[in-house]
Amino acid sequence: MLRHADPNQMRQYGLAADQLAEFRTSRHGELLLGQGNADAPTCTDCHDAHLILPPEDARSNVHPTNIPATCAVCHEDAQLMGRYGMPTGQLRQYRAGAHGIAVFERQNYAAPTCIGCHGSHAALPPKVTEIAHVCGDCHVLLARSLYQGPHGRPALGGGFAGCLGCHTNHGTQRIADEAVAESCGACHDHESSAAALGDELEQRILHARAELETAAAAIDEMVLSGRDVADERFRLRAARSAFRQIAHVQHSLDLEQLEDLVRQVRTETERIRATAEHHAEVQWEQKLWLAPIWFLTLAGLALAWFKLRELGH
Repeated sequence: MLRHADPNQMRQYGLAADQLAEFRTSRHGELLLGQGNADAPTCTDCHDAHLILPPEDARSNVHPTNIPATCAVCHEDAQLMGRYGMPTGQLRQYRAGAHGIAVFERQNYAAPTCIGCHGSHAALPPKVTEIAHVCGDCHVLLARSLYQGPHGRPALGGGFAGCLGCHTNHGTQRIADEAVAESCGACHDHESSAAALGDELEQRILHARAELETAAAAIDEMVLSGRDVADERFRLRAARSAFRQIAHVQHSLDLEQLEDLVRQVRTETERIRATAEHHAEVQWEQKLWLAPIWFLTLAGLALAWFKLRELGH
């Protein structure tokens, strides 16, 4: 039987005592305690009844790498979910998404699992007006940019699904630079000013990325020729830092701020290219100066060879 934990007892172990209250407010709690629906999970469906392990123990069902599979026991059951009109396949989507890759491949446990977005015992999916707030718990700067832009007010009012307007919930994929305009076109008419803004954003982002790639290649060429490129690497890091900030500004759709960042990228990369071009010119001049020396050296060797032949005869 579920009963309230004594806060005084839990405090000495550094444990919370509000799990039951949270569970009662969740969809799981409503089904189990409110409706007596045995399909809903109870404590032992997520936690082992006898082998009670802390979440940081990799053997625990609620360890970050195990939580998705724990939830999937029910949520991947097509027959069970079918009774409630709910989809399956979320685990596969999560594993392939940015958060899943961070957790499973990079062991970055700061990345959210199911409970990071739905809560642990409350287990409530965020409402449309809450989505950006939930994502903003981690993506603070992106959320701030979103609210500063034209999508901010509709997201708060429920007219726009916030982050899910462009990203998926469980897949959490990043929008590719080449797909920015296409993403805008999913909601906006292709002839609209909003779609035109999307095209403009994409072109400037792609141009800045191309500048970075060219600068990186120029540095690689200088390294192969033996030149010290410490200053150029520093400039490239500064350019990449400005480029990463474009993602924040991109969410606000502020073309003026984005153009300022593109200029910062261009300034640093142009200096790198100028240095590489000057280095290439110096190398070419050195080769030109060496040409007469090589000619005289070869001519001397040829003359010596002929003299040796004459002596041999």
